[in-house]
Amino acid sequence: MVRGAADVDVVVVGAGQAGLSSAYHLARAGIGHVVLDHAPRPGGAWQFRWPSLTYGKVHGMHALPGMELTGADPLRPSSAVIGEYFAAYEERFGLRVRRPVDVAAVRDGGDGRLRVETSAGIWSARALINATGTWDRPFWPRYPGQETFRGRQLHTANYPGPQEFAGSRVVVVGGGTSAVQHLLEIAEVAAETTWVTRRPPVFRDGGFGEAEGREVVALVDERVRRGLPPQSVVSVTGLPLNEAVRAGLASGVLDRQPMFDRITATGVAWAGGRQVEADVILWATGFRAAIEHLAPLHLRETGGGIRVEGTRAVRDERVHLVGYGPSASTIGANRAGGAAVREIRRLLARGTESTDPAPADGTDDAHEPAAAPSA
Repeated sequence: MVRGAADVDVVVVGAGQAGLSSAYHLARAGIGHVVLDHAPRPGGAWQFRWPSLTYGKVHGMHALPGMELTGADPLRPSSAVIGEYFAAYEERFGLRVRRPVDVAAVRDGGDGRLRVETSAGIWSARALINATGTWDRPFWPRYPGQETFRGRQLHTANYPGPQEFAGSRVVVVGGGTSAVQHLLEIAEVAAETTWVTRRPPVFRDGGFGEAEGREVVALVDERVRRGLPPQSVVSVTGLPLNEAVRAGLASGVLDRQPMFDRITATGVAWAGGRQVEADVILWATGFRAAIEHLAPLHLRETGGGIRVEGTRAVRDERVHLVGYGPSASTIGANRAGGAAVREIRRLLARGTESTDPAPADGTDDAHEPAAAPSA
């Protein structure tokens, strides 16, 4: 027991798709837990998405376990649609999420327990499910001269929508889906747009089925098993070649340029002498896993990532990461929540010398939900 701390079997950190899925399975298994979320309201990272990302533009949103998302208006902002869905889900299954709560550190508390230090107090837990995602750690590359730029620099994490770029010259940096979405809508109002990426983008023509999904999961899983940071899914799957992207390619909006070498006071420049004037540089350069609070446990490998088997951190069996690496997709997060709870039940049973069999409706995946409507 950790002195001065509230005891609980499991602490879940984060109440996005992965955290709510985990809480659902914990509740079904009858395992005492608390869910801590630093966001001000339900919705996970979705609540912070830009207003022009309507639900109809969302790529691959899957329902949470046990409750479908139906009848959503594809023209409404995804932040509103999914925020309301998550709130209804919490209410339906009695998932009493504590928010806003910031988790500062997770330490070994002694006696086999974990000490979870937060802005709302300290919890002593027998296991922890980390479901913090990536939204809180936007990746900002650094280039020579960046501090001299007199225009505006911003990241996808604080992208306000296209209206603020009217009449501006905008450089969009990044080769992912967000970069493409930003470009296509900014180009309609901006004076000029320029797209730059480190590598030539690869566009995927055709469907993305179960076989392709398994291949992606296997590749990402191999990285986390080796203790490397998870890789961008788009770097494996390529960019979907839909109607809007085809139009952008035809119009020249998606005419990709190689990465510039430096930033000037008034734009960007390449080694060969080419320069592009810009009022705004928009960094659509992705995110990194938000796992700094786990640093006291020394879970990272020399490769920079946390080595994971399934969802369990190899260096500490009490810690599970869901929505990390191969489970970063919405359907992957659902499955990972159930898998983490199954392992935690075994861990808790060893600690209490329990011989009771698992209830038939415990944490199996027999009721894996179908995909919700998506674009």
